[in-house]
Amino acid sequence: MGSVTYVGRLVNTIGALPPIGSQAPDFTVSKTDLSEFTLKDCLGKKAILSIFPSLDTPTCAMAMVRFNRIAELVDNVLIVCISADLPFAQLRFCAAKQVNTVIPVSTFRNPEFGEIYGVTMIDGPFKGLLSRAVVLLNEKGKVIYTEQVTELTHEPNYDAVLASLRKDAAGK
Repeated sequence: MGSVTYVGRLVNTIGALPPIGSQAPDFTVSKTDLSEFTLKDCLGKKAILSIFPSLDTPTCAMAMVRFNRIAELVDNVLIVCISADLPFAQLRFCAAKQVNTVIPVSTFRNPEFGEIYGVTMIDGPFKGLLSRAVVLLNEKGKVIYTEQVTELTHEPNYDAVLASLRKDAAGK
């Protein structure tokens, strides 16, 4: 079991993020057109899995817009934004905010994603939703960076994500 905070109050998660150096666990989630998206769809490019509770919160909305900007600037990287929001809500959000370079996906059909990645909150006001986390994968699906954001009202460390991308690229 892991933990984060929400406005300073302890919230437990079902587990821990996959360890750096491990193969990313396989998963299935739903795209906005209701088709499936899996780990296999990430292979061949680096992938940033931006995991969060809901687009209906200001921090999640800001993070998705920020990752969209990053996706516009960084080549050969998929940014997959994962929440329990329904695909219809994700589609409306993306249209309203002109978010068109990330891939929004939903766990509504596949809540086991949160268990597999250790991010389902098991208590607190957002019980059942995903905690805010980032998992960076290389082209072969190996985990090269993780961040479990410790306070739900905070955004991820975008600079650390980008630094990990650069470090991995330089190591080749």
